[in-house]
Amino acid sequence: MTESDAWKMDRIGSARAGTNPTVLAKMAHSYAVIGDTQFLPGYCVLLVDDPSIDRLTDMPKSQRLEFLESMDTLGQAVESACRASDSAFRRMNYEILGNTDAYLHAHLFPRYEWEPPENIGRPAWLYDPEQFYAAEAALAPRHDELRARIVAELAGLGVTV
Repeated sequence: MTESDAWKMDRIGSARAGTNPTVLAKMAHSYAVIGDTQFLPGYCVLLVDDPSIDRLTDMPKSQRLEFLESMDTLGQAVESACRASDSAFRRMNYEILGNTDAYLHAHLFPRYEWEPPENIGRPAWLYDPEQFYAAEAALAPRHDELRARIVAELAGLGVTV
């Protein structure tokens, strides 16, 4: 890992410090970030803003609802941006898993008609990891326009960006 990628070791801490380059916006109890991988263009993650929160039920009910509302808002922004960017946009998939990273986070995967038929009806995690994490799928300047659209959609939904 290069020094410029050090933020990946503490994604939440770096978001708090303003050094996480994937942050799109600060939301209620969370950060909206664009994914490091863009094998499905528009892939985003909602990171809880307190790394000690391991699961949704670690939060008081009111904060849980706010986190879920933020997930919904981010999903709406991603859907609008992806639909405007690619006529083959199909739908959004939302997942809260927590099996690898021990802090609450939600994955938001846009899905497309151009995906291989064997992947269309399956969770995005079942893609070949070589494809999921391929160098050509890495977040790069070519994703700046889509990123800007997502940020604009978030702003249009009342999120301070």
